[in-house]
Amino acid sequence: MILVRIPWAANPWRGDKFAEGWAPAAELALDFGATSWAFYRALEGRLDFIQEATFPSKAHFERYWYSEAIGERRVELQGYFQVPVLPEFYEVVGEGRALSLAPEGPS
Repeated sequence: MILVRIPWAANPWRGDKFAEGWAPAAELALDFGATSWAFYRALEGRLDFIQEATFPSKAHFERYWYSEAIGERRVELQGYFQVPVLPEFYEVVGEGRALSLAPEGPS
């Protein structure tokens, strides 16, 4: 299992349009074998984004990244984000999620 992390930088005054246009493309990773996806936006500045997804292999990610749908979306949003866009790859060594919030401090 690999985690793919893609840092995005939106161009000034285009962060809202980029977020609106790219979020559905990030979710499309599920159609290409991803087991999870996320798309985050920086609270300060609002122009930095991080896209993450876990895939069984780098080949699964490449099917997604080089697919016609994702290629077309990058072309449609040209001018809304800065290039180059360089994906980063990480081996998943461990992961987990809380099913509910832990209680606050000692009672």
